[in-house]
Amino acid sequence: MDGTSPTAPGDSGGGTSPDDRADHATEAFVAHRNLLFTVAYEMLGSAADAEDVLQETWLRWTTVDLDTVRDPRAYLVRITTRQALGRLRALGRRKESYVGPWLPEPLLTAPDVAEDVELADSLSMAMLLVLETLTPTERAVFVLREVFDLAYDEIAEAVDKTPAAVRQIAHRARAHVAARRPRGAVSPAETRSALEAFRRAVETGDLQSLLDILAPDVVLLGDGGGVVQAVLRPVVGADRVARVLASGLGRVAAAVSLRPAQVNGHPALVLRLDGALDTVMAVRIDDGLITGLYAVRNPEKLSRMERETTLRR
Repeated sequence: MDGTSPTAPGDSGGGTSPDDRADHATEAFVAHRNLLFTVAYEMLGSAADAEDVLQETWLRWTTVDLDTVRDPRAYLVRITTRQALGRLRALGRRKESYVGPWLPEPLLTAPDVAEDVELADSLSMAMLLVLETLTPTERAVFVLREVFDLAYDEIAEAVDKTPAAVRQIAHRARAHVAARRPRGAVSPAETRSALEAFRRAVETGDLQSLLDILAPDVVLLGDGGGVVQAVLRPVVGADRVARVLASGLGRVAAAVSLRPAQVNGHPALVLRLDGALDTVMAVRIDDGLITGLYAVRNPEKLSRMERETTLRR
């Protein structure tokens, strides 16, 4: 993110007080924009929808009497959460008619995101897919509490629940996520090592080397969105995944390059075909083996791979 806000409506004159209020509103929004984008993206898994949420947040923020706002950050997070909840429900309906598996939109991220281990963990493709299994309210509560460490009473205002209800929802969401999230912490070095082995195996066509780094129950998901070719159903099992990859990449091996990149705070691979961005490949690793391969090919989801996105807590 470049840290700029949507254009604030101009004032035609007639007194300094309205101008001052507009300036203060703009300053507060710009100061917290990267945080608000991160909240929206964590809830939606879509940068395009997160940007729409920020636009809606800005429009509502400009109508607020700032004299009544004690904590601009908390107020803006509350607006963003409410807008994201509405968008999340609409996004759920869109996913029902989506062609093939739906994967989160990958973001090219700066090294500082990886340094914030908790933030990077919450942004991983694997974790975002786990969050997809929560209800919209559970996801909002989990993200605000576990990622952004908001107080229960602040979250209650954002999701229109009582603090007691929010505590119950948070407990339920934590248990749900704990049962499905990757097993144990995986260091960036371990991920890079696995990806490098994966890259060498794919580039050399060495099927056995590929099988050696895939877990027996590995799952390959491909997201082409009906725009480009991708697997339409999950491919399960090391042998099947290896053969699908070897077959698909083998046909275009001479024109393909695989290069490392920092995606959603984690090492990933970017596949270019004849120099053009074609696929972002993220992984889930458990016990040293690749258990999940996530190949995003939908061109509409690759625009954030051309420049780094700034994310904040």
